[in-house]
Parts: sequence; C-alpha cells; structure tokens
Amino acid sequence: MASTEMSDQTAVQTVPRRRRMPLGGLLRYPVIPVLLLLPMVICGLFGPWIWPHDPTAINFAAKQTPPAWLEGGTWQFVLGTDQFGRDLLSRLIEGARIALIVSTVSVSVAAVVGTLVGMLAGYYGGIIDMVLMRIVDVKMSIPPVLLTILIGAALGGGLATILISIILVFWADYARVIRGETLSLKSRGYVQLAKVANVSDARIFLRHLLPNLLPTCIVLITLQFGAALVIEAAITFIGLGIQPPASAWGLLVSDGRTYLATAWWIPTFAGLAIAFTALGANLLGDWLRDYFDPKLRKR
Repeated sequence: MASTEMSDQTAVQTVPRRRRMPLGGLLRYPVIPVLLLLPMVICGLFGPWIWPHDPTAINFAAKQTPPAWLEGGTWQFVLGTDQFGRDLLSRLIEGARIALIVSTVSVSVAAVVGTLVGMLAGYYGGIIDMVLMRIVDVKMSIPPVLLTILIGAALGGGLATILISIILVFWADYARVIRGETLSLKSRGYVQLAKVANVSDARIFLRHLLPNLLPTCIVLITLQFGAALVIEAAITFIGLGIQPPASAWGLLVSDGRTYLATAWWIPTFAGLAIAFTALGANLLGDWLRDYFDPKLRKR
C-alpha cells in the first residue's frame, strides 16, 4: 500500500511538469515580438523592390478606392487608395522605411550621447557628476511636446526636426540609468585593480565598464525604439515632421482623419502599423530585460 501511494503521488507531481514544459520552451524565444517587427524591417530594407505601385503616383480615377475585400475594391489596390488615388499599401511600405531610419538613427545617437554622459558622471563623480546631472534634471523638467514644438519653430518641419527632437528627448534617460550602473561597477574589484595597475581611464571605460553596461543599453534601445516610432508619428501628425508628398505613417493618419467617415482605411491601416510595431518593440525589450537579468530569466 505504501509503495502504491508513493507512486500515485509521484505521478501527480510529474504530470503538471510535462504539461508546462512546451509552453515554457516557447516562451524562451521572442517569437511574437519578432513577428510584429519583421514586416517593418522587411519593408524598410526592401521597400523599392516590393511595393506594387509608386507611392507618390497620383490617380484621381481611383481615389478613395476601398480595400480589395470590400464592395467596390480591386486587387490592383489591395489596401485601397487615398484621397489622391495613391496606393495605400505602397505608401505604408515607404512609411516603414522612414520609420526604420528615424527610429534607428535617433535612438542610436541618443544612446551614445546618454551612455557617455552617464559613464562620465558615474565614474568621476564630484563636480563633473553634479554639473552633468543638473543638465539632465533641466532637460527632464521640459515636457517632450513643448521641446518638440520649440525645435520645430526654430528649424521648421522636416526630418531634421524629428531626429533632433527624439535625440533630445531620450538621451537623458540613458544618462540617468547608466550613471547608476557605473556607480555600482566602479567599486568592483577588477576596476580597482585596473586603477592600481595605472590603466588609463579610456581603457577602463572600453574594457571593463562598457561591456557590463551593454545589456542595459540594449534593453533601453529596444524599449525606446517603439517610443521613437510613436514620437515620429506624433511630430508628423501635428505638421512638424515629414512633409507631403513623402509617405510616413503619421502623415497618413493626419491626412486621413478628414476622410475617416468615408474612407476609414486611410488612417486605420497606418495607425495599426504604428501600434503593432511599437508593441513588438516593447515586447522585445521586456524579453531582453528578462533574458539579461538572471533573477528574471526563465530556466
């Protein structure tokens, strides 16, 4: 009897583990984030080779054509056309190129500037830390929308306004986080031994501090990639970003809001592209955070 009860208990304990293993295995990989980000990456890199029509070609005979699966639609324009008869799918693909360029360049530059400021402030401390962190505090006290409007008023609308705005909005976040990490790292034994061995500060930064800061930087970059995409769309939406006749997701939403009642597909598909891409970037950032943190990593 005792052996039978023990075998039954063992079976009860082992069955749930077998059921959880496949799901746990799937969660080890960022499948959903990659699937959400893959369309933007493919369209951004290979746009001119895959769009079915010229995204700037005007065709008034086909203006406001509905998507192919709706009445009056045609498979020539799968997602329909806008108020000027331009193919919406082609404009979304071209908009992906702009979104990919803007998000990648702006977030990368902000990461480099913010990481350098944070490392200098955390490593040297004293007056350097005080001055740099007060600059960070001043920047973070300015609302991002107000900062964007001021830059737009000074430079006018365009790609430069978007890039500068996103860089100025994001760099301070890196500086604050990296400073805290650097304060912890500089007290480690290998950094103290490097100082005793008269290793230059530049070498300590590159060989000892930066490799340990890279996981944090990668997570921040991934999380802010989606935020940069939303900011780019918002700046363009208020008229300070990408200007017509260029194709940008925020511009499609801005132009299509007037036709929301009669041609809902013009702003809707662009809005969905923004939402799903930003969601994919955020999910990938969460996965990377769990992956790089041993306490949160799922084994």
